[in-house]
Amino acid sequence: MEILSQRTVRVASEHGLHARPASLFTKAVTRSGVAVTVSRGDKTANAASILGVISLGVMCGEDVVIEASGDGSDVILDELVELLGRTD
Repeated sequence: MEILSQRTVRVASEHGLHARPASLFTKAVTRSGVAVTVSRGDKTANAASILGVISLGVMCGEDVVIEASGDGSDVILDELVELLGRTD
């Protein structure tokens, strides 16, 4: 059984997870090579898909849950938490 790593993070960008912030987020996931999902409420998306991430409609100040499993999952989740916590 593979261990699942999870983080809950508040999105700090004033634009939420739209356009540029979503692009930076999905590029970081893709570069990592780790399968990551992002959830808002009962909606979940592949974190490497910009359309999936944008379709979640995440606004500034909302919490999302990011999950990954396997080698490197804690490292990429920590990087994504830092990225989502930025205000720019």
